[in-house]
Amino acid sequence: MSQDNPSSPFPIPVSDLVPNTPAFENTPQITPTGFREYDARWLFPSEINLSGIQALGFGLGNVLHELADTPALVVGHDYRSYSQSIKLALITGLMTAGAKVYDIGLALSPTAYFAQYELDVPGVAMVTASHNENGWTGVKMGANRPLTFGPDEMTMLRNIVLNNTGVSRNGGSYEFVPDMAERYMADLTKRPAFKRKIKAVLACGNGTAGVFAPKTLSALGIETVDLHCEPDFTFPNHNPNPEDMEMLHSLSAKVKETGADIGFAFDGDGDRCGVVDNQGREIFADKMGVLVARDLAAKHPNAKFVADVKSTGLFMTDPVLSELGAETVYWKTGHSYMKRHTVETGAMAGFEKSGHFFFNAPIGRGYDDGLVTAITVCEMLEQNPDKSMADLNDSLPQSWGSPTMSPYCADTEKYEVVDRAIAHFQQCADDGKKVAGQSIRDLVTVNGIRITVEDGTWGLVRASSNKPGLVVVVESPVSEARMRDMFAEIDNLLSSWSEVGEYDQKL
Repeated sequence: MSQDNPSSPFPIPVSDLVPNTPAFENTPQITPTGFREYDARWLFPSEINLSGIQALGFGLGNVLHELADTPALVVGHDYRSYSQSIKLALITGLMTAGAKVYDIGLALSPTAYFAQYELDVPGVAMVTASHNENGWTGVKMGANRPLTFGPDEMTMLRNIVLNNTGVSRNGGSYEFVPDMAERYMADLTKRPAFKRKIKAVLACGNGTAGVFAPKTLSALGIETVDLHCEPDFTFPNHNPNPEDMEMLHSLSAKVKETGADIGFAFDGDGDRCGVVDNQGREIFADKMGVLVARDLAAKHPNAKFVADVKSTGLFMTDPVLSELGAETVYWKTGHSYMKRHTVETGAMAGFEKSGHFFFNAPIGRGYDDGLVTAITVCEMLEQNPDKSMADLNDSLPQSWGSPTMSPYCADTEKYEVVDRAIAHFQQCADDGKKVAGQSIRDLVTVNGIRITVEDGTWGLVRASSNKPGLVVVVESPVSEARMRDMFAEIDNLLSSWSEVGEYDQKL
């Protein structure tokens, strides 16, 4: 296999190799579609092999030399059976590029983000596929804490890796940091324990959060009830995804069974959190964000917040937020987009419907951490001692919203399909054609298309950033029927296109 770059120790990557052949053992295999908008995800080993991971690390090391003052980074891995081997292959590539690597071992993504500050290094590479099914792998990367890569950095990385233009450098080094998990949990628990008695069910979906969440929240005086907290990379119960209704229903049943005050659901790498109230009702993370925003705005008048385009319209219409002078802007969905916009605008917090919450000082450091979210929600409960989570939930103006739904659409086709959807609804607006029985009030195209009609009912179609699929969300402030009208409008359009397949979950 041609190398074509004497400064690189690796051959040029290819996308199609047969496993258990000499070429597969010696040549980097990398499917180009694995380089996504703000992180990298592949099926292992069919879309990337260990040699491909080495080449990825070599490319990332070269990117660090371009973007960071010091080419040093924290590297960690999640609980999947193959994640440690992938991490070690990544490290060899990073060191070949002259990067200084701090290996923190088994970690949550926020543990790795915390370690950037604890060790005073600019970069991070967390080996995780988050909530993706077993068989997926990936890397969340950054070169400038607390930010992670966006499209520009991912394009730079993709070009270096696939074109094999990296340069070998001396100076690469390795240091294992054995106690970072303990240092991370100590940082979260250095505040006083909660005085209010709070019983919380912790659902971890057999992901890595099970190693961290029970110990951390118990240390803060919370009575914890474990639900699927034993790490098991086969995910025998359901995927660790707080947007997955199967996970939320399981959590709801456990909350009602145990009489808990609240339930928390954490995703596979611990940077997201979902909530179930004491009556067992799922509170989608966007509405939970409105409640947290109310609590923060009461302490910090005229606070600024960021919400992603999948989120509820209540951020704009909630009378309590309006009275407190809170200002919310909607931004692109995706943890890197939201994190960057929250940090750069100086907003107090950013809220994403998927459960990524971003807190700037004084609560956090700007990055997403599911445990920080859970602690913040418990603080809200403690400061409202006469109210249950259900009481707070009921205080929101009523609206009917869907879970996040994802019909299959290939990575090579999903963006073109979304462009078609944008053109369709734009034409409807131009022609005065009604959508879901009403005229279009406005269209937002910052990330896919969000269509709002006269009565405030809205629907969103966008491309998934981390797997082959689209994203569909609908909400109505009027009725469940109106929500379903909007979904039917969108679903009928998407179902008419052969590129769109089955949904992961559906109304």
